[in-house]
Amino acid sequence: MSWALVLLLVVVVAVVVAVTVLCVARSRRLDRLHQRTDAARVGLERSLARRAEVAVRVAEVLDAPRAGPGSVPAALDEAARAAGAGTVRGLPRRSEDGIEAREIVENALSRALGTVDRARLDPALRSELADAERLVVLARRVHNDAVRDTLDLRSRRLVRWLRLHGTAPLPGYFEIAESAAGPAGAVRPVVRPVLRPTDPVG
Repeated sequence: MSWALVLLLVVVVAVVVAVTVLCVARSRRLDRLHQRTDAARVGLERSLARRAEVAVRVAEVLDAPRAGPGSVPAALDEAARAAGAGTVRGLPRRSEDGIEAREIVENALSRALGTVDRARLDPALRSELADAERLVVLARRVHNDAVRDTLDLRSRRLVRWLRLHGTAPLPGYFEIAESAAGPAGAVRPVVRPVLRPTDPVG
């Protein structure tokens, strides 16, 4: 066997080993990112459930049954109970599972909360509502950050070509408007993050 052939074999083996190590590293990192996304989705689900629960109590304090259809308390009660029903079914992972429909329900609750005159609430309930809303904002950002990082890694050529993601479903962003406290609370518009298509080497 000539030295040229030996050298070629050494180079081939080195390349195979390097690619294998890179694939294993990418696969492990992707698995951790999927676990992070799943954990963030659970945290977001819990924060949405808490907000819906507090919103139902706010509607009760505002006397939704007596306010009549179309009133602020009645609309809030309806939106809160619809959101609460959504939390029972769980937060979808992606568009195909109906995540947009869940966003519509949660956005309706955000709008309803934005119309509440919080001066009518006792300090404890007002504080609890504000905490629940802040928790939703934080949980949503944590979730979307995890989704962004996962999508970024899954867009790499090596991951796509070798299907290192396995059978893990493609995660999706969850976007809802943020209600602002006040008698005529504004609702900040939804801004959906866009992951720019990238095709880096590896």
